[in-house]
Amino acid sequence: MTSLRAHAAAGDLLTGFAVVPSLLRDDAAYTNVVREQANLIVAENAMKWAALRPSATRYDFDDADMLLNFAEQGRMKMRGHNLLWHRGIPQWFTAMATPANAKQLLQAHIETVVGRYAGRMHSWDVVNEAIQISDGRPDGLRSSPWLRLVGDDYIEVAFRSARRADPQALLTYNEYGIEAENAQDEAKRQAVLLLLRRMRARHVPIDAVGVQSHISAGTKYGDGLLRFIRGVRELDLQVFVTEMDVNDRSLAPAIAARDATVAQTYKDYLDLVLSEPAVTVIVLWGVSDRDTWLNHEDSRQDRVPERPLLFDDRFRPKQDFYAVRDAFDQRHPVHPSLNG
Repeated sequence: MTSLRAHAAAGDLLTGFAVVPSLLRDDAAYTNVVREQANLIVAENAMKWAALRPSATRYDFDDADMLLNFAEQGRMKMRGHNLLWHRGIPQWFTAMATPANAKQLLQAHIETVVGRYAGRMHSWDVVNEAIQISDGRPDGLRSSPWLRLVGDDYIEVAFRSARRADPQALLTYNEYGIEAENAQDEAKRQAVLLLLRRMRARHVPIDAVGVQSHISAGTKYGDGLLRFIRGVRELDLQVFVTEMDVNDRSLAPAIAARDATVAQTYKDYLDLVLSEPAVTVIVLWGVSDRDTWLNHEDSRQDRVPERPLLFDDRFRPKQDFYAVRDAFDQRHPVHPSLNG
């Protein structure tokens, strides 16, 4: 009753982790934390194109099937991540895709993958990270392989294909770099809102926006992000925090001080976003510090392992855990039986 999932449920929130199938199979401590703490999971990598499509003619659903069965057995919901991204594209696709066949390849992939799990998924990240202001387009779209091969309606094609395959799952546009109080993130927020308004005007089926929330310890987040979330809510869309972690790369290496700053950043950020009723999902991008992606990509210059997640490398809850749980409670007072 003191778990994240219990405190989240008391506030009508879903919460959980990005998970790795091999760890769920082989690591009992990892598996126990996920079972105890999450009411929602998402595949960290197992449902991306490169994982599902070893060749043009073969799908490999073993890991994805395992994750969904694990979720259902544990009375959890599951998010799908992701159906379209400029990264993680298989080599065979790069070799064979042309402007003449790319749209059909995209539609077939989405309809096959989403159709396999129709009626069982909470939501899908249909399109991931489609905005890149520095590419210089007036609409803000990234100059991705999808844009070049399919055309500037590729996002609409993806969402309509997903809705045909599953009328029930919530369809999400997922984006990073829209959280901070600076000109770069503000420009990206405005471009995302422009994209969403265009989609709404064309009756493209979309239900939610994912704010990834890979954020930095000690950074203050505020009005710009709140305005964005309110803008999304005004379009009658939900907001999911989809990939939250707090990197500590700018902090001195002392563990106690790092942990305190990371925990406070979690609390301040979640207090901010959970003040908005449109926010209904909080997902942590990983379970323990042992397995965080942050130690492999854009890691600390001093090579000290980062401590960005709620559990340490021995799966003991850290200050972050209690900070996140307190933020859940702050939004909606919990039932007395959950205090402890």
